[in-house]
Amino acid sequence: MSYTDTKNNYVISTDKRKIDIDYVHGFLSQSYWSPGVDIRVVKKAMKGSLCFGMYNRSKQPFPGGGQVGYARIITDNATFAYLADVFIDKNYQGKGLGKWLIEVILAHPDLQGLRRILLATKDAHRLYEQCGFTSINNPERYIVYNPTAYKSK
Repeated sequence: MSYTDTKNNYVISTDKRKIDIDYVHGFLSQSYWSPGVDIRVVKKAMKGSLCFGMYNRSKQPFPGGGQVGYARIITDNATFAYLADVFIDKNYQGKGLGKWLIEVILAHPDLQGLRRILLATKDAHRLYEQCGFTSINNPERYIVYNPTAYKSK
């Protein structure tokens, strides 16, 4: 079952059939967190995630077109989730769409009652703090494996 929320000229949907995979891949493959990611990896990640596409309803064709943002959640739907690949197209930033996207994600019925939602960001701390995220109190407890997965060897 897909979940939809609307605001002004925009809609957020969890319907994966509406996602413009080429658009999402194009953005992610140029991002600082997944440079060079292969489209097959993007598709596989989408398949295993709860995905949120944001669309401008005035851009045609819609549905299936007009995508201006994206995010995905990896979760066990009981205790933990990881928020990943969040972006708003640069042409649509500064309109409050990023904050709205995070608010819609956090309100999703499948994500209620989780003990923890984790994310990593280089430059959007203020956005996430507005939505209730805080820095990790004990970063020494967290470690990561293979943070350069998409770089050529």
